[in-house]
Amino acid sequence: MMAFTAPDLAALAWFVGAWILYSIVIEKTAKGRTSLNSLMNGYRDAWMERLLERDMRMVDAQVTAALQNGTAFFASTSLIAIGGALTLLRSSEEVLTVMSLLPLGAAPSRSLWDLKMMGLIVIFVYAFFKFAWSYRLFNYFAIMVGAAPLPAEKDTAEAQTFAHRAAMLCADAGRHFNRGQRAFFFALGYLGWFLGPVPFALSTAGILIVMWRRQFASDARKAFEVGGEYPNAAPPTRRVLKPSPSRRRSQPRSAPPATPRPR
Repeated sequence: MMAFTAPDLAALAWFVGAWILYSIVIEKTAKGRTSLNSLMNGYRDAWMERLLERDMRMVDAQVTAALQNGTAFFASTSLIAIGGALTLLRSSEEVLTVMSLLPLGAAPSRSLWDLKMMGLIVIFVYAFFKFAWSYRLFNYFAIMVGAAPLPAEKDTAEAQTFAHRAAMLCADAGRHFNRGQRAFFFALGYLGWFLGPVPFALSTAGILIVMWRRQFASDARKAFEVGGEYPNAAPPTRRVLKPSPSRRRSQPRSAPPATPRPR
């Protein structure tokens, strides 16, 4: 800790506090229940209710596979990011030599650089564990989709309990996936620390604003407003399309209007 200056400690405290406070607001408060993430949980319940009514459940299996593949992609990306950060940690001398030649102010000391890199590695390790656990939960969810009750049993208490339990499991998998993505976003803000404490504080604030807007003020969030309409938006104009030339040729031609003969 002696390698950190007072501005570095202040920027680090702002980074950690912003991350913790944002997570609490999104997951634990009444305001968070109106976020885009929370609104999707209701559709998970509706999905499981529709699943009980379907005989053919290939669509449900495809959606489940898509959720698993997306989580696996981010878990693999986390491992690649960890490897890249470890490589930079081993090449500290070369990196510091390059940074000393750039017009970015004084290059950090070796101990400060190593501490910053260790913090970045910790963030990516945290993200990997979140994505890995989310992938495991989606595996459990896929098993439950395969073991869903038959449509004839959809109104029984056992089927309704199953639908609620499966929706909760899917929501928990999505919650851990969101935490992993949140770590990725804050890792981008953490990169500002390598330029100094002031860029670190500004990049953290920028990431916080971007994530808050996407959850509460984005176009995707506005789609869940009453009526599904975007406020202050003009109604879309419909353009009448002409039929294709092949269809025009296949349609019977109407006879031209008869001209009256002169008397």
